[in-house]
Amino acid sequence: QVQLVESGGGLVQAGGSLRLSCAASGRIFRLNAMGWYRQAPGKQRELVATIASGGNTVYADSVKGRFTITRDNAKKTVYLQMNDLKPEDTALYYCNAEVHTTLLKSGSYWGQGTQVTVSS
Repeated sequence: QVQLVESGGGLVQAGGSLRLSCAASGRIFRLNAMGWYRQAPGKQRELVATIASGGNTVYADSVKGRFTITRDNAKKTVYLQMNDLKPEDTALYYCNAEVHTTLLKSGSYWGQGTQVTVSS
């Protein structure tokens, strides 16, 4: 199995910054795309940012210019640097990873979520 462990959430004032981390472990043959999603109360889970194994990135329009996703393949870790945070960024942030557990078998895995709360 594959485990994703997130850290770095917390409470911050508007305009502040936080850095989320997500470390993957377990049966990993190849770590493919990794990403961050978020879910606010009463809303659907939405994409925040993704990064391919080669480094290509995709961002939600709402976070472009404020958030940066990076990864360290040697550490099997993905990061989300969040700057200029706004109250509307308040949500439970989930890490996601597309993983080949064997040469032929792959799956999508989720972390347990880390809370980000931005006060106005």
